[in-house]
Amino acid sequence: MKYVALLSGGKDSCYNLLHCQKNGHELVTAASLRPVQGKEELDSYLYQTVGQDVIEFVARALDVPLYRGDILGTAVEQGSEYGTRSSRKGVDGDETEDLYDLLANVKYHHPDVQGVSVGAILSNYQRVRVEHVCQRLSLTCLCYLWQRSQDELLSEMIEAGMEAILIKVAGIGLTTKHLGKSLAEMRPTLVRLNDLYGSHICGEGGEYESLTLDCPLFKSRIVLTDVETVIHSDHDFAVVAYLRVKKARLEPKSSPDASGHLPVPPLLDEDYEAIRASILEAEPNYSCLSAVSFDSLDYSFDFPISTKRQGKWIAVTNVQLQCTADETIEDEVTKCFNILKERLASFDLSLAHSTNINLFLASMDDFARVNAVYASFFGTSPPSRACVALDLPPGIRVRIDCLAFAESGSSPNAERQALHVQSQSYWAPANIGPYSQAVVVGERLFISGQIGLIPSSITLPSPRSLATEIALSMQHADRVVKVVRNGWEGHTQMAVYWLSDAGHVNAVRKAIDVYDGDKVSVKLLVAVKTLPKGALVEKQVMVHTGRAWIEEDDSDSDDNEKKELVLKKVQPIYQQGSIVAGNLVLHWETSQSHAAPDSTGCTLICLQSGHDAEYTDGDVALLGTQLKSIQALQPCLSNAFSIRNFHNVKAKQHSIGSIIPAILSGLDESKGLPPITSIPSRFIATQFEDDWNVVSLIVN
Repeated sequence: MKYVALLSGGKDSCYNLLHCQKNGHELVTAASLRPVQGKEELDSYLYQTVGQDVIEFVARALDVPLYRGDILGTAVEQGSEYGTRSSRKGVDGDETEDLYDLLANVKYHHPDVQGVSVGAILSNYQRVRVEHVCQRLSLTCLCYLWQRSQDELLSEMIEAGMEAILIKVAGIGLTTKHLGKSLAEMRPTLVRLNDLYGSHICGEGGEYESLTLDCPLFKSRIVLTDVETVIHSDHDFAVVAYLRVKKARLEPKSSPDASGHLPVPPLLDEDYEAIRASILEAEPNYSCLSAVSFDSLDYSFDFPISTKRQGKWIAVTNVQLQCTADETIEDEVTKCFNILKERLASFDLSLAHSTNINLFLASMDDFARVNAVYASFFGTSPPSRACVALDLPPGIRVRIDCLAFAESGSSPNAERQALHVQSQSYWAPANIGPYSQAVVVGERLFISGQIGLIPSSITLPSPRSLATEIALSMQHADRVVKVVRNGWEGHTQMAVYWLSDAGHVNAVRKAIDVYDGDKVSVKLLVAVKTLPKGALVEKQVMVHTGRAWIEEDDSDSDDNEKKELVLKKVQPIYQQGSIVAGNLVLHWETSQSHAAPDSTGCTLICLQSGHDAEYTDGDVALLGTQLKSIQALQPCLSNAFSIRNFHNVKAKQHSIGSIIPAILSGLDESKGLPPITSIPSRFIATQFEDDWNVVSLIVN
């Protein structure tokens, strides 16, 4: 695509241009923001303003037109989110809106521009705001340095022929003597400061800023002919100083050297390459499950729309409508979301409180049209989401379930953190759509369904490879968790592997055997109608932070005195087992945050009739009695607030309807039946067993 370079003049914004070229994008223009006339430097939260006098030279060295804008606003919105969750509007008076005006001007003069090059490495603050602007202008953020190792990046920049100098210092261990020194000269010092103080090697913590004098894309080299040192503040622990460039010139190069070798990160990290290799070793055995016709299905079994609140959590399930033939898919989606809004409003909540949404479609052909309507209901930091196509009953094209969290009105952003990366990079797939990669709230982390896309191009591997897609889906989920993790280690409680073909079950099982991340989670493998983009596998994950609010044990306090709650690290509990009642076989597995009656977690309860044998009402009753007696299941059965009920569409529906009461009878009747979403599935498996008739995935 054609793109505009968002230039600061620093090493990162220029080095990212090389990766844009590497990925086939065409640079057509550049843009930069500067302090208003009379101000040399601003203490901006968002922009590098030192060295602005040289930006004209950088654009001329690149041989592209430069568009300038003034920074008129300030950091009005300084939180982790920008804008509101209900609309895409910006924040009046914020300096981010100056970037919007600048890029809108670029688009006016270059309507064929589709992308924006940004040199962000770690700054969520910067990325969130640039992406917010790009989304409003229908531009794609190209951010190939995002989440890269800073040590590796600095070395790559030097090896690629990037000539950049330190133009500002503001970190411990850096002084005026380091101003004007090149990256190659500074690398040993920067590594040493990282070892001593944890300073960012690439200056992501504001330790220093740089100015690029030469780059393989430059047609001319920048030569500084007159500079002076300006000391902003001189503290014992850190000097803040910068170079004022008074004069500079361009020195023509014989030819640009952009065709040189540019290293890119491997598609798969070592651990995930091992997963891929293990699947490939035995891949001929992974298409052994028999094909089944799904032309004639019984749709008589379903659940009503239902809602429940438990503590701060609210579940709304099985939202759907039987629409008439003349109603469009857009009408159906809109009506479903209006129902969801009404259900949430009954608890004084809105869609902005949504944490995770599961979107089930009758046909993936409707995905683009559904997504367009879906997007209209959300603004910044939308909920996480999984989307698959199911064998829904005739006349129903959309089914939705939702988990929401009632955040405190005084400081909602302190309780809820969303990761919505919309930039193309080497890290993980951009979520261009209206859903976040992850939302963490209430000590739970919900990861959107991850398919095996190649992050830098947002395409599936070609030629197609089941092994590569499985490994990528696992890597993507783990990389998302790593970015969101904030002072906690956490553990996976639930991993659902959605599959486009039942024949892929054993390949995923092989991956699970090699993979270390799901050891204490419940694991479910479900074949459905189709997945987004024709993917072969989609991994959906729920993680617990490994922390819980525990009453502080104070020996001096009165027994009747209310004890203080303290957030403490807890150890996860994973247990599983099986019971048999006549011709019914039940398998259960549960993953709980910790050993306590009020623990939070996920539980699988799986049922099938042994060898398709007939079973009696007595078998069902006996199963329910035995289920209630399992101590490990009590936290789940007593506090269940949402159920996803997977049922095999090949099984006789009347038989499914008669054994589900065995599962539900184990729940705490005094708290009412939890909301249930019906998920018709083509094949249901657990890590070691195949072809379950019914599986209930219970969240407590």
